[in-house]
Amino acid sequence: MTARLLLLAAAALFSTGGAAVKGTFLNAWQVAGARSLIAAVVILALLPEARRPWRWSYVPVACAYAATMLLFVSATKLTTAGNAIFLQSAAPFFVVLLSPVLLREPVRRSDLAVLLAIAGGMALCFAPNDSAQHTAPDPIRGNLLAAASALTWALTLVGLRSLGRHAPRNSGAALATVSIGNLIVGVVALPFALPLPLPAWHDTAVLLWLGVFQVALAYVCLTRGLRSVPAVEATLLMMLEPALNPVWAWAIHGETPGRNAIAGGALIMAAVVARTWWQNRR
Repeated sequence: MTARLLLLAAAALFSTGGAAVKGTFLNAWQVAGARSLIAAVVILALLPEARRPWRWSYVPVACAYAATMLLFVSATKLTTAGNAIFLQSAAPFFVVLLSPVLLREPVRRSDLAVLLAIAGGMALCFAPNDSAQHTAPDPIRGNLLAAASALTWALTLVGLRSLGRHAPRNSGAALATVSIGNLIVGVVALPFALPLPLPAWHDTAVLLWLGVFQVALAYVCLTRGLRSVPAVEATLLMMLEPALNPVWAWAIHGETPGRNAIAGGALIMAAVVARTWWQNRR
C-alpha cells in the first residue's frame, strides 16, 4: 500500500508542473535552468544510487532527457498545460517507431492500432479551435514544442531501456542519467537566461517548488514506489499526472484547454493504458 501511495504522490507532484511554470514571470530558459539545477542537487543529496560512478554511455540519454525538460517548459509557457502534457504523453507513438531501429524490437500488429489511436489524439490536440489565452499566448508553437518533447522523451525511454539491458545490475543508471540531464539543462540554459533578474519572493518560491518537489521529490517517490509495484499497475497509477495537470492550471490560472484537446488527451491516455495492459497480457 505504501508503494502505491508513493507512486500516486509522484504523479501528483509531477502534475503540478504546468501550473507552476505558468505561475512565474521568468522566461522558459530561466525556469528550466533553475528548476533542473535545484533538482540535480536534491536528487544527488537524497539518492545515493544517483552518485554511483557515472559512465559516458549515460550522456546521450541524458541529453535527450535534458531536451525534454527544456522543450516541455517552453511548450507550457506557450500553450495550455493540458495540450503540453497530452502531447508529451504521446511518447509511446515514437517509442514504437524507434524500437525496431534502436532496440531491434519488432513492431506488432497491436502496436499499429496504438499508433493510429495516438496519432488521432495528437491530431485532435492540433485542431485549430484553441484561441490564445493570457496563460497560453502562442498555442500553435507551443503544441509543436510539446510534440517535439514527446519525441525526445521517447528517445529517453528507449535509451534508459538500452542502458538497463547492458547494465541490468546497475540500479542507479536511470537516476544518474536524470542527474546528468538536469545538470546539462542548467549549463545549456544559462547563456539564454542572461541577464538574470533578481527574482521576487514569489518567483523564488515557484522555482523551489519545481526543483525540490515537482522534480526531485517526485523522482524519490517514483523510484521507491517502483521497487514493489508491478509495471502495469505503476503505469496506470502514473496516469494521474496527465489527468491532474490541466486541472491545476484551471484551478489556479483559470486556463481551459479546448474540447478537441481534451478529447485528444483522453484518446492518447486510453491508448497508452490499453497498450500497457496488452503487453502485460502477452
